[in-house]
Amino acid sequence: MPAQRSILDDHAQLAIKQTMEVRCEEYLDYMTFRANNRPLFTEIFGPIVGLKEEWAAQGASPEELDLSAFKYRRPQFGHIPVNTGWLGGQEEEILEETAEHIIARDRMGRRIKLCKGVATLPLPLEFPVRDMDDWLKIKHHYEFSEERFGQGWEQVAGEHVAAGRVVSVSIPGGFDEPRELLGDAELCIAYYTQPELVHDILDTLAETACQVLDRVSATVRIDQLSVHEDLAGKSGPLIGPKQMREFIVPYYRRIWDLLHSRGVELFSVDSDGDINPILPELVEAGVNVIMPNEPAAGMDIVQIRRQYGTKLAFVGGIDKHVLRRSHEEIVAELEYKIPPMVHSGGCLLGLDHRIPNGTPLENYRFYIRKVWEILDREAAKL
Repeated sequence: MPAQRSILDDHAQLAIKQTMEVRCEEYLDYMTFRANNRPLFTEIFGPIVGLKEEWAAQGASPEELDLSAFKYRRPQFGHIPVNTGWLGGQEEEILEETAEHIIARDRMGRRIKLCKGVATLPLPLEFPVRDMDDWLKIKHHYEFSEERFGQGWEQVAGEHVAAGRVVSVSIPGGFDEPRELLGDAELCIAYYTQPELVHDILDTLAETACQVLDRVSATVRIDQLSVHEDLAGKSGPLIGPKQMREFIVPYYRRIWDLLHSRGVELFSVDSDGDINPILPELVEAGVNVIMPNEPAAGMDIVQIRRQYGTKLAFVGGIDKHVLRRSHEEIVAELEYKIPPMVHSGGCLLGLDHRIPNGTPLENYRFYIRKVWEILDREAAKL
């Protein structure tokens, strides 16, 4: 019997080969501004849907398609197989597939839809929580149990340390996870109409994360705490400073205070869009790394560095859209971003998200060559 098709099978085709050029100790020193010996450069996510086919038609080699042909300077991240979020639920089931989309039922019981050719992740069509009664029915999926520790997690963690990888753990997003349960609009309304519901969700997430990560951090050295949020668009964040301080900051701080006391140095938040209005609250919560810093949404790493100094390190920050423009525009973007980041440190430079459709292969080749020309020139001045 053939294996069950997953809604993310097409997403897996976008995978790229990632090597390690920088060991953990150097990365930590660089991102905490203790040392600035050589700059860092990466490709965070790789191509968007369809770009590999475009490049293949333009004569790309297999090594160019998985990006192993290109030069980067980056660490490898080693994730510890423990679960701090949703646990259990039903197996994913594909309900409908057409040439344009896939509709499935996910582990939360939601119907979700993936639009083929344009999206890499599916979007929910419905949500399981409307009120406290709904939440209490599924709350057990977020509570602590021994099942949260993957088999051999201690051995895996030890292998990451021995290999020089950046040992990473993650927690559910303080906005992102409740949004998965209620939906964007209903969550934003619930901050005002059902604050006790939102607090109970976040208290449950925090309690479970602390129980899991207390054991992990007592057993192995953790280098980075990561959280995925995606709480903003071009017009700004979906949550304001007031809601950040009431709901998200206490959630983050409870977990970060535990891990920071155990020697964890980096706390990274991943969100697209313009998060400038809530950066003070993120810093207050302990966050010290921001990614991917989307220029099209106003996330200018040069300006943010001037404002926040060494309080925030960056991953990404180079405008992905410029790759579809002229060589002169590519050079202008790189000359604006790279020199100040090389001289201040604390920035793993790279595109601000996936390489977009319509990026000519020759433009990407030029981009890589030009990045290294500027990196090497500026590094010689350190």
